[in-house]
Amino acid sequence: MPELSRRMFWVGFVLAGLGAVLFSAKAIVAKLLYLHGVDALDVIGFRMLLALPFFALVAWFQAKKARQGQIARLGARDVWRIFVLGFIGYYLSSFLDFLGLQYISAGLERLILFLAPTFVLLISAAFLKKPISQRQWLAMALAYAGVALVFWADLSIAGEHVILGSACVLGAAFSYAMYLIGSGELIERVTATRLVAYAMTVSAGVTMVHFFGVKGLEGLDQPWPVYGLSLIHATVNTVIPTFMIMWSVARIGAPLTAQLGLLGPVSILFLAWAFLGEPITTLQVAGTVLVAAAAVVLGRRPATVAGQGATRSVKGA
Repeated sequence: MPELSRRMFWVGFVLAGLGAVLFSAKAIVAKLLYLHGVDALDVIGFRMLLALPFFALVAWFQAKKARQGQIARLGARDVWRIFVLGFIGYYLSSFLDFLGLQYISAGLERLILFLAPTFVLLISAAFLKKPISQRQWLAMALAYAGVALVFWADLSIAGEHVILGSACVLGAAFSYAMYLIGSGELIERVTATRLVAYAMTVSAGVTMVHFFGVKGLEGLDQPWPVYGLSLIHATVNTVIPTFMIMWSVARIGAPLTAQLGLLGPVSILFLAWAFLGEPITTLQVAGTVLVAAAAVVLGRRPATVAGQGATRSVKGA
């Protein structure tokens, strides 16, 4: 049993880290999309339009299993909570994020988003009575020291609309933190796969209403590079990491999953340099080392502790 707990912890750890890297790369794709003259609503609209078939198919299979009695049917309260999570987690958060990306650099966007672990830990401690361990405090201190260094290095290229863009991304970080907390409370009953499929289908539906309500069918008239980049955005940066993150939450919990998301700035530093030409400075490298050190501290968390609660829900993931 301890070996199973250790294995489940490391599976969740890897899923969270890789999912964070793939999610982070969405900022690169969004920036490349903006080069074709689209706006934030176009970016999120095409993203969810192309991702919807994947999530809807999984949701249909999950609903079929519920109708056949293989899994429990959802109560009215669970349905309502899933709708709220879909709205705040992948519609509101994503829209605010892409709106902010129009005004600030990919590096700065990623740094602000990683205030989400702080929100998760503090909200969990305040309202769910979940204590913050010394190891988590240490990891947070290392990570945010690194974030501060990279922020200082990137501030000079943030642009004149930095306050507006930063405020939008800050709202996105808070919305996503609430989504992680809410999903952590639901996931044991609903299971990770089912929750993701339903919540993302809701999110895609709300996004489509917003997109077509504003743009109409004319909004689909975009050059082929927009469709190509949006397909990458929908699959590699949305569908795949979404399930990775939820499976991680099922194994290691929302706070640790959110903290491992701090690996995002590590990846975005080099991806932004490679694809967008954003510079890599000494301060950015130093900050990246600190963020990586924070992830190592989290990874050395005792497996028997990490596995508690994870093995209870992993069967349904």
